[in-house]
Amino acid sequence: MYSITLQLAEHVKRYSIYPRASEGWIVSLEEDRRLVRHICYRDWHRVERAAAIFRLQVADLISRGWELRRVTP
Repeated sequence: MYSITLQLAEHVKRYSIYPRASEGWIVSLEEDRRLVRHICYRDWHRVERAAAIFRLQVADLISRGWELRRVTP
């Protein structure tokens, strides 16, 4: 649903939101392979809010020199 990875030198941040069967949606943030945030929301409005926050954070990081990283499967 939403997955973006950014890199600055050796630092990597990965933002993701994905559905989890009947449980809801998983919202997660990883920084340098360390899971910083991992929440399951059942309320779509909370997912929308989390996505909006992620978009703001990504835009801020890109403005400070972070680059989109292509993820290969």
